[in-house]
Amino acid sequence: MGANCCGDDVKFDGMDPRYRRALLIVIFINLAMFLIEMPMGFVGDSQALKADALDFLADTATYTISLAVIGGSLVLRAKAALFKGVSLSLMGVWVLGSTIYYIFVMSAPSAAIMTSVGLAALLANLASVLLLMRFKDGDANVRSVWLCSRNDAIGNLLVIVAGSGVWISTTAWPDLIVAGIMASLFLSGSVAIIRQARQELSGVSPKVRPH
Repeated sequence: MGANCCGDDVKFDGMDPRYRRALLIVIFINLAMFLIEMPMGFVGDSQALKADALDFLADTATYTISLAVIGGSLVLRAKAALFKGVSLSLMGVWVLGSTIYYIFVMSAPSAAIMTSVGLAALLANLASVLLLMRFKDGDANVRSVWLCSRNDAIGNLLVIVAGSGVWISTTAWPDLIVAGIMASLFLSGSVAIIRQARQELSGVSPKVRPH
């Protein structure tokens, strides 16, 4: 049975033991990957890996918030989603700003570290996506978790592509370009989360986007 089983006008609010278990596993995966990827980002001198590691940390925090507000009022859950959307936008601005800074102090990162760690991160996020896929069409709080996991998997693919680009070009440009793209993903995801949260706060039930 799908998560949205009560009609198109009723959005899944997370009140399902299966969703709670899936979210706990995803929180653990994200925390573990942050502890692995951030040190490797510094070792490999990769801005894209650092951005991806920061994303894992932010997801750990926001998914924990999502778990904490399950069962709360619609207003509480929408405010939690709004907080996550704003946090995601701030992270996007930070990644974009630091990427612009690194343009002026470029040094070629380690392609081997980028590719291998990017692949590990991709596998971790694909596992998260599979765990959360059946719950993707929920309220703003639930949907924000799905959007973050989906965007993370896309970002990991870009890191792997950047690693190949660094190896071929022997320059930092592929790494910086991918970091910039990831910043735009953070910002676009934050806009979607904030828009739905504001709609729910104003009492307007947003339409479920087709997938």
